[in-house]
Amino acid sequence: MRTSPYWTASCRRTASTATTGPGFARQEAGESTYLIPWLDGRPVGHAEVRWTGCAAPEVPAGCPEINGLFVWPQALRSRGVGAALVREAERLARLRGIDVMGLGVGDGNPRAAALYARLGYRPTVTYVDRHAHLDAEGVRHEHADPCVFLVKELSSGPLDVKRP
Repeated sequence: MRTSPYWTASCRRTASTATTGPGFARQEAGESTYLIPWLDGRPVGHAEVRWTGCAAPEVPAGCPEINGLFVWPQALRSRGVGAALVREAERLARLRGIDVMGLGVGDGNPRAAALYARLGYRPTVTYVDRHAHLDAEGVRHEHADPCVFLVKELSSGPLDVKRP
């Protein structure tokens, strides 16, 4: 990987929510930031930092969320790409003065859950992640996945001390 594998996606004024979906609208409104890791000139994953937090009603409001973290191709998983995406999201949060970050992990994804635990994320609440996508033929598919929402308190740096 390059020293700085991230490109924080910027909005293209020619795109629209009709072609790029609700993620574009959130970013256009300043509610989220997309992170795209690159390797050898090709994107190898993504994550969306939702500054407004998780939409699930079970999750406490006010906690920004790393959403949709994905690394592809599979051969690049467990090689630090996902961890680097999480660390970049945390860095951006600190720059905004945010001291907590959350993310959801599906019950059927123990590798991701182990990564997030190693990075300091702790379980707070179970919830159902409801989302939908359009396939290549334009057919809408709805999903409801059981998840756990994890939270981490962010320090401002290596010398940051939290006082009781």
